Amino acid sequence: MEQEEKILYNPKWGKIGYIQVYTGNGKGKTTASLGLCLRALGRNWKVLLVMFTKGGDNYGELISFKKLSPEINDNLTIVQAGLDRIVYKNNSTQEDINTIQNGWKVVKEAIKNNSYNMIIMDEANIAIDLDILDLNDVVETLKNKPKEMEIVLTGRNAKQEIIDIAHLVSKIEPVKHYWDIGVSAREGIEY
Repeated sequence: MEQEEKILYNPKWGKIGYIQVYTGNGKGKTTASLGLCLRALGRNWKVLLVMFTKGGDNYGELISFKKLSPEINDNLTIVQAGLDRIVYKNNSTQEDINTIQNGWKVVKEAIKNNSYNMIIMDEANIAIDLDILDLNDVVETLKNKPKEMEIVLTGRNAKQEIIDIAHLVSKIEPVKHYWDIGVSAREGIEY
């Protein structure tokens, strides 16, 4: 308990955890959240990373996380709450819905039990936008999170209700992107 107190206390901001949102059409939302994940792990925080709408094992971050030291890896839990494909409104299946909703159950349980210092809900905004996760349920759950828990949501199309309860919102918009000239997603950069 004494170590947990040290981890969560900072004289400038006390034991308050905030809600952060990374949204917009630009590249870098997940990347920003993964940077926060590594920073928190470096400070001995317990981190839950739930990857909504993302399945499969061909993500560079998952490969890297498997290679972390046992001491750091013990503080990281990763849940893939998606199938190995991109989900859109017109192609979601019952299996997609079940997988994503099961990921949300993990998040809700972790919030209820105050099991982590940080929870990253990667692509949660997309799951909400697709009406797979109930917006009102997410908002109410986040409003009632433990005071000291940091929660991060990523993904395009963040709903105004999410933005309204967040303490930090970054909208990442593209100025220029090599996809516009036909460059495909690159291993080690986009995944």
